[in-house]
This record gives sequence, structure tokens and C-alpha cells, in this order.
Amino acid sequence: MSLSSSENVTQLLVKWGEGDSAALEKLMPLVYSELRRLARNYLRRERQNHTLQPTALVNEAYLKLIDQKNARWQNRAHFYGVAAQMMRRILVDHARQNKAAKRGGSERQRLSITSAGEAGEKPDLDLLALHEALEELKTFDPQQERVIELKFFGGLSIEETAEVMGVGHATVERDWKMARAWLRRKLD
Repeated sequence: MSLSSSENVTQLLVKWGEGDSAALEKLMPLVYSELRRLARNYLRRERQNHTLQPTALVNEAYLKLIDQKNARWQNRAHFYGVAAQMMRRILVDHARQNKAAKRGGSERQRLSITSAGEAGEKPDLDLLALHEALEELKTFDPQQERVIELKFFGGLSIEETAEVMGVGHATVERDWKMARAWLRRKLD
């Protein structure tokens, strides 16, 4: 996304947050491809026969995003961070429903936290177990939980994660390494 386009997105987010519905109509075409990229990142780590497609995940997240009343969007990175969080929740809810529907659960969904974002990675971590571990991590280090959420689930880079969180690049790298190590110990 170019700088002028990024500035335009931020301006439209601010206007939308102030109640301008026309801004939302102009905003969605600008952010849709990035939302699809986030959705593809999420779903790439899901089982192959997953019933949600990137478009469906984006549409569900979009419906949740437009329900945000009085949102005070700081910038486009903040918006994408919230969108990534919503997509995570949608997928966790979907996994829970799938597990409940099969009485005792379907085969465990496996994901990899080691090399998040690499194409062709093979899943090796349970989505619901990861969610529960992240909820525990949040109780004693919410910043590390947020880094995992944005990098692993949102597919954001270190730089984008730092921008969303308003912290330095080195802080995100340190939190990413520490949280991954904690999660590996917790989930083994």
C-alpha cells in the first residue's frame, strides 16, 4: 500500500469513527485486499478441509467491524490489528462449534508457531490449545500475547506489529521470541 493510500485509509477510518457512513463505503475497497491477505494467512494454517474460505472469513470480520460503534481508529495498522483479532475469534468459535458438533471433537487442529507466515509450513499445534495458552499468557504478559496474535494470526511483520502496538522493533522481536518459547513449553 502506498503512503498516500495509507494516509487516505487513516483519514477514512477517522471519518468513519466519527460516524460518516460514506467514509466506510470508500474505505472498504481500499482495505479489502489486505483483509483477504490476513484471512489467507489465518486459513493457510488451518486444516485442509476447513469449511471457511478467506472470503467468508473476511465477510464475517467485516460484519463485526462495521458493528464497532464509536471506534476511535488510530491508523490503518490499528484497524488491521483489530481485524486480525476478530478473525482469530471467528476461527476459534468455528473450531469450538466443529468440535461440539462432533461430540467430543473432530481430529485435533494442528498449527505451527515456530515459523509463522512461511509458505508451505506444516501444521503441528492445536488451534484451541493455542487459544487457551494465549489466554493464559495474556493474564501475565498481555503484550507478548498481542505480539503472537498480530504476527502469527494476523500475518503482520515485525515492523507492522511494532506500529500497531506503538512499541519499538526490538521490543516486538524480543516479545516474539519469548512468547514462542513459552508457548512451545506450554503446548508440549
